[in-house]
Amino acid sequence: MQTIKAAVCHSFDSALRIEEITIAPPGPREVEVTLDAVAICHSDISFADGAWGGPLPAVYGHEAAGRISALGSGVEGVSVGDDVIVTLIRACGHCPSCASGKPVNCTTPYDGLTGPLFTVAGEPVFQAMACGAFAEKVVVSSRQIVAIPSDMPKDVAALISCGVITGIGGAVNAANLRAGEDVVVIGAGGVGLNAIQGARIAGARRIVAVDMSAEKLEIAKEFGATHGVLANAPKPWRSAAAALGGKGAEVVLITVGAVAAYDQAPRYLGPGGRAVMIGMPHSGETAQYEPVVMAALGQGLKGSKMGDVVIQRDVPWIIDLYQQGRLKLDELISGRWSLSQINEAIADTRSGSARRNVILLNR
Repeated sequence: MQTIKAAVCHSFDSALRIEEITIAPPGPREVEVTLDAVAICHSDISFADGAWGGPLPAVYGHEAAGRISALGSGVEGVSVGDDVIVTLIRACGHCPSCASGKPVNCTTPYDGLTGPLFTVAGEPVFQAMACGAFAEKVVVSSRQIVAIPSDMPKDVAALISCGVITGIGGAVNAANLRAGEDVVVIGAGGVGLNAIQGARIAGARRIVAVDMSAEKLEIAKEFGATHGVLANAPKPWRSAAAALGGKGAEVVLITVGAVAAYDQAPRYLGPGGRAVMIGMPHSGETAQYEPVVMAALGQGLKGSKMGDVVIQRDVPWIIDLYQQGRLKLDELISGRWSLSQINEAIADTRSGSARRNVILLNR
């Protein structure tokens, strides 16, 4: 067992505590990664707020990059010293979902309480989202990592692990966006900006960003949005339709977990259009829509977890786009913080102005 520093949640809706915990060595087909960077995702904040429950104490964080520092038995294709990103997608590789090319929907359960994290007194610490990356090191399945170029900045690479693949994958994989289609993206935060980039890369004709902030709408245009609509304006779907030439969108990407966004999303659709549900509302929250309208117009709703990605296929493609200058990643980082500043970074993320705040573990 090694002793490491981590940001631990002891009670929901409270500040995380920086303290020492212990981490077990990697078991069969597992790797230990010494982290350089971990980004703060709104899902981490929702978990820490108690939105989805879960055991405590817990270590959150799932958008990380670092270097392999130890290998368990049976690991192939990577070596100690390799630079990697770490994702929460812990796929067994053999269940029906994995076998059908949907590893994000792996049905093999993982209990984070039986994972590698413990208090210094030997009590289990919950490894949230199969990562627990608000820490100096993680031990994860070798299927959760993807090798990255050694010269790629780790703070930038960390973003790919969740926000980037979720947004781009939502547009490309889940929505099956075709060239020439019109798109509405609800939410211009970290995931929303990547959904906009995914729509642009897929060849969308027009991309309308919808957000509560005029400033964020201007930023969205830098990432590929052709128009911006304020979500708190009267009947914003009408403004979106005007921007789309008097018609509804073929695709609506809902990238925020606000119920109001889900209530309004179908109104942005044209006949035959499809809405992709990406943002994660809190458990127990419900949205309302008129099913007869959607049925009569042949519209659809579809959920998308982590952009329906296959990380070994999609991450190298995304890295290539970045290296070619066709994908903005550096511009997604709003601030860089130390682990000791994680509560301040979370507060800044809550403000809604941040794109992505990154914790640098070697600062």
